[in-house]
Amino acid sequence: MNLKNITADKLVALYRNRDLTVTEVIKSVYEEIDRVDGDVRAFLALCPDRAMDEARRQDAKIASGEPLESLAGVPVAIKDNMVVRDMPTTCASRVLEGYIPSYTATAVERLRSAGAIIVGKVNCDEFAMGSTTENSGFQVTRNPNNLERVPGGSSGGSAASVASGTSLIALGSDTGGSVRTPAAFCGVVGVKPTYGRVSRYGLVAFGSSLDQIGPLSKSVREAAQTLEVIAGFDHFDSTSADTAVDAYVKNLDQPIKGTKVGIPNEYFIPGLDKEVRSKIEAGMRLYESLGCEMQEISLPHTEYAVATYYLIATAEASSNLARYDGVRYGPRGEGATLQEMYRRTRHNGFGKEVKRRILLGTYALSAGYYDAYYLKALKVRTLMLKDFQKAFQKVDIILTPTSPTVAFKIGEKTGDPLAMYLSDIFTITQPLAGIPAISIPCGKNSENLPVGMQLVANHFQESLLLRVAHHFEKAGGFTV
Repeated sequence: MNLKNITADKLVALYRNRDLTVTEVIKSVYEEIDRVDGDVRAFLALCPDRAMDEARRQDAKIASGEPLESLAGVPVAIKDNMVVRDMPTTCASRVLEGYIPSYTATAVERLRSAGAIIVGKVNCDEFAMGSTTENSGFQVTRNPNNLERVPGGSSGGSAASVASGTSLIALGSDTGGSVRTPAAFCGVVGVKPTYGRVSRYGLVAFGSSLDQIGPLSKSVREAAQTLEVIAGFDHFDSTSADTAVDAYVKNLDQPIKGTKVGIPNEYFIPGLDKEVRSKIEAGMRLYESLGCEMQEISLPHTEYAVATYYLIATAEASSNLARYDGVRYGPRGEGATLQEMYRRTRHNGFGKEVKRRILLGTYALSAGYYDAYYLKALKVRTLMLKDFQKAFQKVDIILTPTSPTVAFKIGEKTGDPLAMYLSDIFTITQPLAGIPAISIPCGKNSENLPVGMQLVANHFQESLLLRVAHHFEKAGGFTV
């Protein structure tokens, strides 16, 4: 059974009406993975025995007439930088090969409490550092829409799994666009919540002040269902926000007429692909037909986004990844001295992109350069936040392309790190400001490749964000 043409709420309704059993669906999911994942290569680890046990438990509950949870029997894939007890967690890095955690991330635990069934762990760029899922230490994931193209990154495995129909929902993590870019490239929905909205407990840290767990799905309603389950305060995470979670699903159909939508000049740059621009402009016209009001706005510090992001993210990464020294986790390199053992472990375990970012971050934090680079980047980050706060005094939502281009060919940008970093230019200011954003499909280009449109809201305005996206989907915007 391919899950491409079914949504989570419809699947739960089929279970409730006894038209399908959870066991049948989970069995068919693994058959589909066997059939398609040899080409797509989204999955790094599978857990069929555990999933079938959970499926049988769900079937027993249905047979006894117990009420079903919101995601009962829904197959879910988890990005391999979130820990799941007794399942391998590698962050797609050789340095963590063989690591089996003894606990489960809060977001994953909440999904399971809502009845979701974990079918496996999916590929990503190593430690979530990358824009294409080509930087994995194990395999390159391919875009299900065109196997010669990248799926985006770093949550490329999560997006590819949903797009190929081997899971209904996936969890990814977004540090600089790592949920939204793969969602745009693969033609699915991806949400980056407000910083602190979803617990980071059990998410392996890359940039601690930027990382957020977010859902990927085929529809906005599924994204809302999933976010409603995983959001909320968690005392295991000191950065978790103790703020009430809105009824995202219940609010989806509230009217959006009169919503003010801001169009930032800085996101419609000369490098923006013509076909992407054309589809985004068609999306704007659709919103106007729904009664929304378009307004030009300015986010003047956007031009410093790439430099600011890569200074802060690499500085935090250089600190976070210092723990991988061969003592606590994964394989250990041989060495006559402790320093030699550290050096060989890291040399053998880390990939090229991770080493590049550790070096950049260590340099930015080193004596004599801290004030010139890292401290200055923090000040610019504050200016970007003020840009957004000023904009949200005039408009309710900001609309931009998710990426300047559609999915490019595998290997096309691997030799030019700067070109690769620039592909994130529209998705890195929102994590710096800590605000929520969503990427939704906005038609396809002449090569039948998906175009992604991004909507951005103020802090903790996920309910508005999802509602505006949902009306776009209902009005046919996904195929505009």
